[in-house]
Amino acid sequence: MEHILGIISKWVMEQITALGYVGVALLMAIESACIPLPSEVIMPFAGFLTVKTAENPNPMSLFGAAVAGAVGCVIGSVVAYYAGMYGGRPFIERYGKYVLIRKKDLDTADRWFSKYGDAAVFISRLLPVVRTFISFPAGIARVRFGRFIIYTFVGSLPWCYVLAYFGRKLGENWTNLRHYFHNIDIVIGIIVVLGIAFYLYHHLKPEKKKAE
Repeated sequence: MEHILGIISKWVMEQITALGYVGVALLMAIESACIPLPSEVIMPFAGFLTVKTAENPNPMSLFGAAVAGAVGCVIGSVVAYYAGMYGGRPFIERYGKYVLIRKKDLDTADRWFSKYGDAAVFISRLLPVVRTFISFPAGIARVRFGRFIIYTFVGSLPWCYVLAYFGRKLGENWTNLRHYFHNIDIVIGIIVVLGIAFYLYHHLKPEKKKAE
């Protein structure tokens, strides 16, 4: 598992470093398609690369990184939306396990959608975990596609911005932190690995059965 996480973390860093905004959008699309690649890892690293340094003379803009992340969320969410529209709940329950989607996650998304209706697409995008799965019930309910796109983008933008801002502040204070951490790749790698490990733990731990 440690070896696998190391490979994933290195791949995340390489994609954003090499592809910039496109890399951010690509990775966030994967996350929003419910493949285990948490935004809590992707966007802070993107924010780190908005700081101009000798190693990064042409940084991304903070707002640009956030927009790229939100666009990626829309792209990935469209995939989940259509999976819900054409496959329905039985399809997702049957095949979702292959991308670590649990019945509990779907139940939570369903409750949000039942409570808030179409607005749940926007509200849930501001929250961890449920934000990833809300597209399925939206597709099953056949929310108007244009409205779904707008809600997804507008809800994802502040989420991506806040996470990128956190990464930017880390980058701005790197000179002070360098005293404690001598190699930036090690630090970023640790953050990425911890983020993915937490995500996998949440989605792989056995679900508690309700008492009859």
